[in-house]
Amino acid sequence: MILKSLSLLNYKNFESQSFEFNDRINCFVGNNGVGKTNVLDAIYHLSFGKSYFNPIASQNIKHHESFFVINGDYEKDGKTEKIAVSLKKGQKKVIKRNNKVYDRFSDHIGFLPLVIISPADRDLIIEGSTTRRKFIDSVISQSDKNYLDHLINYNKILVQRNSLLKYFALNNTFNADTLDIYNKQLDTYGQVIFEKREVFLETFIPIFKERYKAISNGNEPVNLIYNSDLKEDKLESLLKANINKDKALQYTSVGIHKDDLVFEIDNHPIKKFGSQGQQKSFLIALKLAQFDFIKAQSGVNPILLLDDIFDKLDENRVSQIIKLVDDKNFGQLFISDTHADRTENAVKQVHQSYEIFKL
Repeated sequence: MILKSLSLLNYKNFESQSFEFNDRINCFVGNNGVGKTNVLDAIYHLSFGKSYFNPIASQNIKHHESFFVINGDYEKDGKTEKIAVSLKKGQKKVIKRNNKVYDRFSDHIGFLPLVIISPADRDLIIEGSTTRRKFIDSVISQSDKNYLDHLINYNKILVQRNSLLKYFALNNTFNADTLDIYNKQLDTYGQVIFEKREVFLETFIPIFKERYKAISNGNEPVNLIYNSDLKEDKLESLLKANINKDKALQYTSVGIHKDDLVFEIDNHPIKKFGSQGQQKSFLIALKLAQFDFIKAQSGVNPILLLDDIFDKLDENRVSQIIKLVDDKNFGQLFISDTHADRTENAVKQVHQSYEIFKL
């Protein structure tokens, strides 16, 4: 799968811009603020229907404009695929494939597999469990439509159950039968999600450990530990046992929406005990393992975006990534950097064709 061309209209800082891409390596260089990361984010947008860096869709429209359009022409399985993402203020975002509008955004997820490595990934270590759950969900969803459907349904019912708990509190009332309907539905969807997360991590963790070992040249053990309420009991039982707590809090306090992935180094949380270098290696290993997993599941080389990583990594880690891409089995790569010379010297180590775009 190759992204052949990209055009942007009123997207972030770009009024109108077009690119024709190399099949292998594409580099965007220039000073801070010229829009290098915005180009990578537009490519991400075409795969996921949303920005990696700004979840508020309307804020991706150029200042003083009322809409944005991103167009991408891909070559996949010997066919040309035209993908367009557009948003007009006050309206819903639209995703089209070959001029046909998707009924559901979720139908598009996984069609254009993609992995991004960015300084923003540090949120996976420093932020709360929501960020790490989103990582798990993003990886699994790119190759499992059923998982994504269950997740969407679970979250809808969760919102409804929470609204009901608020209604009970406001009206000083309670209806166990109505609540039980939601409990059963959450249990059905939640059990499937829990089991798929467990199966995913059984495959994913060994891949991650191998990647960490290669990048860090270190011998310290690393691990990912999956924490879930459903390891204790069935969700329906947990919901019933916690009903008094939920009534007091006015929201659902147990379930797969509380799951977490603990990042460990030397059997300690990496957030507290990992050096900056170890944390960087950990995150890159996580994302490269994501690449390996998605490729194995889909049979397609995901597009890889490397956002501003040369500034954040030492030469050893950069060279490990460069070695990775110097492989016929690797896909298309997009890099952003502030130093043109540094980027060119790095990609020259790779025996692949490349294009440098100066912004």
